[in-house]
Amino acid sequence: MMLMMGMMALGASPVPIRPPEDDWSVLIQKAGQGDQHAFGILYDQSSRMVYGVALRILANPADAEEVTLDVYTQVWRSATQYSRDRGTPLAWLLTIARSRALDRFRLRENRQSKETDIQEVAEVQALTESAEETAWLSQVRTKVRSAMRELTSEQRQAIEMAYFGGFSHSELAERLGEPLGTVKTRIRLAMQRLRQLLGEGGLQ
Repeated sequence: MMLMMGMMALGASPVPIRPPEDDWSVLIQKAGQGDQHAFGILYDQSSRMVYGVALRILANPADAEEVTLDVYTQVWRSATQYSRDRGTPLAWLLTIARSRALDRFRLRENRQSKETDIQEVAEVQALTESAEETAWLSQVRTKVRSAMRELTSEQRQAIEMAYFGGFSHSELAERLGEPLGTVKTRIRLAMQRLRQLLGEGGLQ
């Protein structure tokens, strides 16, 4: 059952200043064995950095959100292929993020019929998606959006601000005028509901 990630796009605890690289290697290994809980922890601890890379390249929050979802879809599907010999977990995640963001950047520029030199931001060669994977990713995004609509308006707002807006729990509490405990509970319940909905929806 894939993704809680779809999750999308969603909610996380504040990212530690120093990424726990050794822990992330273990989490990736467990994700490759189908451990959704380990995958969720990896997402929570790293997704804001992935989103930040995508946002710097694309300068568009909506596009960056889509790229973040695509990155963790790929991570879930290719976790078994990860090896520490190919780089640290953070380097691996950010390489995928840059590749996906550059793919979207090129597509967006082509659609607008503009000629833009993106050599300064191109650090890795874009990954090629098969038609099957593209269709699958589209289905995942549709299911995630549908699940988000099942949340209460307060839960959906908290999730979107925490993940897409990059606000910490404390910042959210201040901005919403709510007690910190209330905000944390709201996000936790929203994430539990999303996991339930995505599981029931057959997201695999």
